[in-house]
Amino acid sequence: MKRIGHLYEQAFTPHALRLAFHAAARHKHGKRACFKFERSLASNLDALHRELTDGSYKPQPYFSFMVHEPKLRRIFAPAFRDLVVQHAIYRVISPIFEPGFIEQSFACRVGYGTHKAADYAQAALQQIPRDSYTIKLDIRKFFYRIDRSILRQQIERKIKDARFVGLMMQFADHGEPQGIPIGNLLSQLYALTYLNPLDHYIKRDLGIKFYCRYVDDFVLFGISRERAIECQRLIVDFIRRELCLELSKSTIAPMVRGINFVGYRTWASRRFIRRHSLGNYRTAMRLGEIESAASILGHARHTHSLQHMLRFSKEHHHDHHRLLPKIYRSAHYARTVTAN
Repeated sequence: MKRIGHLYEQAFTPHALRLAFHAAARHKHGKRACFKFERSLASNLDALHRELTDGSYKPQPYFSFMVHEPKLRRIFAPAFRDLVVQHAIYRVISPIFEPGFIEQSFACRVGYGTHKAADYAQAALQQIPRDSYTIKLDIRKFFYRIDRSILRQQIERKIKDARFVGLMMQFADHGEPQGIPIGNLLSQLYALTYLNPLDHYIKRDLGIKFYCRYVDDFVLFGISRERAIECQRLIVDFIRRELCLELSKSTIAPMVRGINFVGYRTWASRRFIRRHSLGNYRTAMRLGEIESAASILGHARHTHSLQHMLRFSKEHHHDHHRLLPKIYRSAHYARTVTAN
C-alpha cells in the first residue's frame, strides 16, 4: 500500500486555511465564536498559519458538557480556531481514507446518513429468505474504548508524514488514557477508520453478503440461526484481538420480526420511527416547539409513522401549517400535505 507524504505543507497553506474557515463557519455564522473569529478573519488566519508553520500551534482545551441522546454522553466542543484546523486536516485526508471504506459503512460520510442506512436495511430484508435470521450487534462504549495506539497505526499505514500524524493524534487526545472525544469533526473519521477492519473481516472473511454498519451498530442479514451464533463468536474474538473492544449486546431474530436500527423499526414492507421519537414529537407539538417537531417529522418522512403524526398535529389544533413547510419543500411532499 502506497503511503502519502508531504500533507502538512499541503493542508495548511493560507488558501487551504481560508477554505477550511468557510467549511467550519457553515451554519455557524450566528454563533459567537464564529463571529468573533470572522471579525478579524485575516489576522486570525495569519496567526494560525504562522503557528502551524513554526510548530508552535497547540489545540486549546475543549469545552465539555453532557447530553442525553438518548444515552448520557460527554461532548467535547473544540475552540473555533481548532475547528478550522480540523477542517483543513479533513480536506486532505478524507480522499485518502474514503476509498478504503465499504459502501455499507454509513454515518459521517457525505450522502451516507441514517436515511440511506435505513433504506439499505429495508432492501436487505426484502432480498433475504423469509426463514433466515438477522443479528444486530453494537460495541460497548465505543468512542471511550478506542485504543489510540491502534488508531495511530491505522493512520500511519496510509500517511507517512510524521508531523502531520502527530497533529492528527493531538485531536484524538482528550485527557483520558484511551478513547477519542465525541464532538470533534476528526473523531467521526477516526471512528470510521477504526472499525473499517471489522467491516472487511465480516464481508470478506465471514462472507456475509448483506451487512451494514452505522458507527458502532451493525447488522448481518440473511443467515441461519446457527450461522448467526457462529458469527457472533468470531466477531467477539476479532474485535477483542485486533481492536481491543468488546460487544455491548447482540440480538438474533427471525427476519420477519424486523430490526431496530438507526432510529427506525424496520420490516421488509414498512418502517416506523421509534416509540420514544413519536413521544418526543407529541410533546414538542403540545408545547409548540416547532423546530423540534419539524426535525422529528423530517426523520419520519419516509415511514409509515408520518400520516399518524400529521393527523395528531391537526387534531390538537397546533400551528400545523407553519410546521409543514419546514419539512415538505419538494412538489411531491407539497401534494402530499395538500391532499391531507
